[in-house]
Amino acid sequence: MNPFSPLKEKLNMVLFTHPIRKDVTRIAWPVLAEMLLGSLFSMIDMMMLGRMKDTAAAAASVAAVGITNQPLFIGLALVQSLNVGGTAMVARFIGSKQLHKVENTVKHVILLNLVLFAIPLSLLGFIFTNQIMTFMGAYADTVEIGNLYFKIIMLGFIFQALNFSLAACLRGAGDTRLPMKVNLGVNFLNVFGNAVLIYGLFGFPQLGIIGAGISTSLSHLLASFILFSYIFKGKSIVSLSLSSFQFRKDTMYNLARIGIPASLEQISLRLGIVLFARIVASLGTVTFAAHQICLSILGLSFNPGQAFGIAASALVGQSLGAEKPSKAQEYAQETRKIGSVVSSCIALLFFLFGPQIVGLYTRDPEIISSASLALKVIALVQPFQSSQLILAGGLRGAGDTFWPLVATFIGVLGIRVVLSYVFVVIFGFGLVGAWMAVFLDQLARWFLVYTRFQTGKWKYVALR
Repeated sequence: MNPFSPLKEKLNMVLFTHPIRKDVTRIAWPVLAEMLLGSLFSMIDMMMLGRMKDTAAAAASVAAVGITNQPLFIGLALVQSLNVGGTAMVARFIGSKQLHKVENTVKHVILLNLVLFAIPLSLLGFIFTNQIMTFMGAYADTVEIGNLYFKIIMLGFIFQALNFSLAACLRGAGDTRLPMKVNLGVNFLNVFGNAVLIYGLFGFPQLGIIGAGISTSLSHLLASFILFSYIFKGKSIVSLSLSSFQFRKDTMYNLARIGIPASLEQISLRLGIVLFARIVASLGTVTFAAHQICLSILGLSFNPGQAFGIAASALVGQSLGAEKPSKAQEYAQETRKIGSVVSSCIALLFFLFGPQIVGLYTRDPEIISSASLALKVIALVQPFQSSQLILAGGLRGAGDTFWPLVATFIGVLGIRVVLSYVFVVIFGFGLVGAWMAVFLDQLARWFLVYTRFQTGKWKYVALR
């Protein structure tokens, strides 16, 4: 007899017998699996760079990846602002049985993201690489090592943006399995490619951080090819055809109404993170490398909140499209409960096993000491972070993107940036001081989003 059978049966009973919980779990688990394993793959990538034999080059490479990620994430944030509108609109159309409107909405999202964000930002990143890295606070050794890596990653950004747009529309329709399968497959190949090209295995040249960039960009290209092939063949709820594109004012209106606050939110978030990164970068390359390791680990803890937030967006949008606002509220509350439990378990691991987790990235005792102490603060962030991410996801699914904007603007720019400067520069608290500011930022954002959700006004946001 399998000793885990009773536990498995109890888990199935808890998650899959209650109808609301069953729907939440059905949509959320593929996203959670995709994000957790995607973050794990990303962590392994950074571990590979951090454990190169040349410790100075390893620290500079880790710092270069962190510097590159900041402008890259700004670009992806802008792409995601349109994707929020795509998710909400597709979910509404699915819920209201207006399936004929879905394909044209997806085409609007893809074309607008390519023309407005993906191609222009990729070119800017490629042309002004050194200037951007210097502005981000990179030291000369980091710029020298990371220059070509930055260029390669920005070329791959075009395909990454396409993948994000397609995945957002699929998730709005409740199809979370296809993005999961594609992303897990290509991420596995990316990790393998990184190992081969970073260390020069199987007769390939040893390229270090450049090899990581090549492997990552090729994985984005492959993911785009697979996603488009599935969708054009009609193997998903969302399908595309080669029929002519029909510009629609009401689609543009909805995307703008939902997307503009979402884009301002993402700009505020990424601007705040850039300023925050510059403050931490002033502590030196070694401390900044420790900070990047913390961010990599934090990305893992973001996943439950983001995954259940995506589930909340899809289910809230579909319920409102079907004119069932009370059911939309039930979905949002249930996703929050489950996501918070998962995040709290992850927080406990961070608090108890910080040095062991950081030790997977680096052998440097100074980095291990600094980062593991910061992880204890990160553990305290988890309950508030998860709750606000999930409830904000529900608000976005309803098309109510203004209040997440307000929460992010106040939390990140008004609290995180200001207090990190006070704690790091004025009081000299070092890396721990920076993460204390993150904790207070998340606490403020949770309070504002929770307060808005409790008013119930998001149930009455109308789309054309």
